[in-house]
Amino acid sequence: MTLIFALAALTDWFDGYLARRWNQTSAFGAFLDPVADKLMVAVALVLLVQAHPTPWMAIPAAVIIGREITISALREWMAEIGQRAQVAVSKIGKIKTTAQMAALLMLLYREPFMGLPIYPIGIILLYIAAVLTLWSMMLYLRAALPIIFNNNRI
Repeated sequence: MTLIFALAALTDWFDGYLARRWNQTSAFGAFLDPVADKLMVAVALVLLVQAHPTPWMAIPAAVIIGREITISALREWMAEIGQRAQVAVSKIGKIKTTAQMAALLMLLYREPFMGLPIYPIGIILLYIAAVLTLWSMMLYLRAALPIIFNNNRI
């Protein structure tokens, strides 16, 4: 399972890198890439919670999945009113994604690697990712709130 997740994460990153480097982006790719990312992360988190049904695993998983749903809905609504740029991906979001992917790889692998306790490090990284998740959500919401409250469609 770890190998499949690692390959999916690596090919996703490489695809995005090449698309930006060669300026080969499309509207469909811009839509599908974040959906695929979120689905991959959500499935991994659900599988981890199923394998380890404890509050210590369920709480950060719920925070991360809940944030992804919330921000996806916010981005969709902001795009609908022509304000998508207000909720563009931030640097903190990229750091969150890195911590999240590293955590998931470690939690899926579980076994010590070169003397490092991979699973406990993965738990720590998962909580770091959950905190960064909440932080980045607050940044997105703070950027969107003036538009939300000033829009006549509410």
